[in-house]
Amino acid sequence: MRVGKSVVERKKGEYEGLQGGGRKSLQAKYFSLESLLLLICLTASLLILPLILPPLPPPPFMLLLLPIAILTVLMFLAFMPSNVRDITL
Repeated sequence: MRVGKSVVERKKGEYEGLQGGGRKSLQAKYFSLESLLLLICLTASLLILPLILPPLPPPPFMLLLLPIAILTVLMFLAFMPSNVRDITL
């Protein structure tokens, strides 16, 4: 005579409970209505505003070198050998 559920039956019930039982759409799981509306408005503004606004002048040359400088520093840090024992002492 068995009093309770077996371990397998309990785990199966927990797994089914985690699955949510009913089928929800991908949109309902990850995006609320407000965030979906915000994404749609942002997409529309990115598509429409460049057609309406006048073109901007190019940025100064030194400002164009900033991403290259950041990339150089990151590459240097990524490939620089490090000894973990020296850092922790």
